[in-house]
Amino acid sequence: MSKPPFANLELARAKVSVERQSDGSLILRSPQQLAPYARACGEWLQHWAREAPQRCFLAERTATGWRRLNYVEALALARRIGAALLRRGLGPDRPVAILSDNSIDHALLTLGAMQVGVPVAPVSPAYSLMSQDHAKLKAIVELLRPGMIYVADGARFAAALTALAASGAEVVTSGHPAPGIACTPFSELVAACDEAAVAAAFAAVTPDTIAKFLFTSGSTGDPKGVINTQRMLCSNQQAIAQLWHFLAETPPVVVDWLPWSHTFGSNHNFNIVLRNGGTLYIDEGKPAPGLVEKSIANLREIAPTIYFNVPRGFDMLIPQLEQDAQLRKNFFSRLQLIFYAAAALPQNLWERLEQLSIAERGERVVMVSSWGATETAPMITSVHFPIERAGVIGLPAPGCELKLVPSAEKLEVRVRGPNITPGYWRRPDLSKDAFDADGWYKIGDAVRFADADDPAQGVEFDGRIAEDFKLTTGTWVHVGNLRIKGIAALAPVAQDIVVTGHDRDEVGFLIFANAPACRGLCPDLAADAPLAAILADPRVRARVAQGMAALSEAGSSGRAARALLMGEPASIDAGEITDKGYINQRAVLRRRADLVAQLYSAAPAVILARA
Repeated sequence: MSKPPFANLELARAKVSVERQSDGSLILRSPQQLAPYARACGEWLQHWAREAPQRCFLAERTATGWRRLNYVEALALARRIGAALLRRGLGPDRPVAILSDNSIDHALLTLGAMQVGVPVAPVSPAYSLMSQDHAKLKAIVELLRPGMIYVADGARFAAALTALAASGAEVVTSGHPAPGIACTPFSELVAACDEAAVAAAFAAVTPDTIAKFLFTSGSTGDPKGVINTQRMLCSNQQAIAQLWHFLAETPPVVVDWLPWSHTFGSNHNFNIVLRNGGTLYIDEGKPAPGLVEKSIANLREIAPTIYFNVPRGFDMLIPQLEQDAQLRKNFFSRLQLIFYAAAALPQNLWERLEQLSIAERGERVVMVSSWGATETAPMITSVHFPIERAGVIGLPAPGCELKLVPSAEKLEVRVRGPNITPGYWRRPDLSKDAFDADGWYKIGDAVRFADADDPAQGVEFDGRIAEDFKLTTGTWVHVGNLRIKGIAALAPVAQDIVVTGHDRDEVGFLIFANAPACRGLCPDLAADAPLAAILADPRVRARVAQGMAALSEAGSSGRAARALLMGEPASIDAGEITDKGYINQRAVLRRRADLVAQLYSAAPAVILARA
């Protein structure tokens, strides 16, 4: 028999207080008070430069091997960069915009800005490199009005920089300059340091100082600039430390690809490493064909103590762990925790990870999750206690309060705490609408208790309020829950699902096909067979029909009567997907209205999208 998870991992006990309000709402709090926390993130770097100066802080692959930077080196370079930003007069009204992927130079620019109170705005590279019209990128830069724009390689970002030429911002690059655009070499930023000016600027940083602008569309709207203050980031890391006691015992070693343009990769993962004096190996891969192989190579070499990923990432990693003994051995060799977030983890992936860890080391790996948003820095709830299945998102973190408000058969959740954003940059209208009359942030999600008789068992994510809809029968369809069940039932064909049926008689699925898995169901077809031919194969469609039949025991709101297989991936330009792999339900339905019409134009069936 395998050992139970959490047996050797020191975590806070599961406790929650529940206060019932006269209007029927509930307020959930952690009985554990939030302890004092750092004034600013820059204090963490200064602390570890004193306490563990030679410990490796950051590492990234180069053509000749790993480039490593220790804590004292990182602080010295960050101060030099901070001085360069001060000389340029940068600040909240002239921040630093970073368009590139994760890298040591990206991190140093962020750390330097933190030392002198200059906000940074990491922007998804997809807006520069995958977009055809750069419309979102131009809108973001127009809102920010940055004094500096950083790219790792000017030649690679030439089209985006050309589109932004009118911004007037100084362009800094670590690599090739952009043709026809004046570029400052990154090396100039680290040429000299005015220690007195940097020290004075850091002393002036307060908990209310803006640390970052993070751009998010959430799951339902257009990108907006979320203000992230020093208080938000520092209080959130203190809450994590009070729940994950083991972080104080073993400095974390993390191999991570998650983009720093998102709160998960930056505020959560990067800051966990920095706050606790750990080591971050920057993974240049990601869960996409042609790139996941880089992640596999890194994990075959570097054994993490904590592993973070999104469900799509685990979906691509697990088959490699099952097939590659060397990878599996190294991956589990010192792993303390597996953490998933950003979307629900299908139960079949949870079970396969458990089976792999039991086979490799005779015990179940500890798997946990959390819940939050860009506006919450990001953690609101945390799983820090044993759970037996995916779906539980934990209990309120110290300092965070949850207000559960009855709404259309659900409990809408609102939040309050020191980690909540003060609003959206230069959008007072959005800022006002984001909070209710009592100051609770309206995050737009719903939750339910994992065990109605025992609140300490945690809460589960119950979907986005704005995504749910009614059938013509008046029956509510709870999209988030159905999507999770649908992906599990249609494994391995479905990469993701969009639920349809608003003002219709039946629920339907638009299915984003998992191309490699679909090909695996048709091994006799030619290796170069087009995806359309694969999706048209009776075996693929039969697997979808089988999965839908498995869902059919539920009522009309808990199953799908029809499905449509799509070969076209979700579009970033159209806002259908983020580079973390989160599907925007509303954007897909809007852009693919013709496919929804096709789905409902015939008798219930599994059909293929027209070319």
